[in-house]
Amino acid sequence: MKKILIPIVAVSALAAATVPAVASAQSVNQRQDQLERRIDMGVRNHSLTRSEAARLRSDLRQTARLEAQYRRGGLSGWERADLDRRFDRISAKIRVERHDRDYGYGYGDRDRDHRGPDRRW
Repeated sequence: MKKILIPIVAVSALAAATVPAVASAQSVNQRQDQLERRIDMGVRNHSLTRSEAARLRSDLRQTARLEAQYRRGGLSGWERADLDRRFDRISAKIRVERHDRDYGYGYGDRDRDHRGPDRRW
């Protein structure tokens, strides 16, 4: 009986250990995709300038590199929390930049205000 029970327990323990890792990877990827979509939407509706979008995308790439580094050794609870904090910070930056009234009209990297592209600086 013990000979049968030990492999069953081992297999179920292994399966339980891999499920959170897979769910965690999906969650991180979904969060990253959502932030990328928000940046793209901001560029499309001109609530983000190209330079703002470039900085935000750079922050997102840096966090993605850090995630890859964390995953090499297995994603611990602290590392997962660190990634969540970083994604929260990027999300807040996106929100601030989209509502700061710097409208991206596509005229170089000069930020324009709400009065339009013909306003003289």
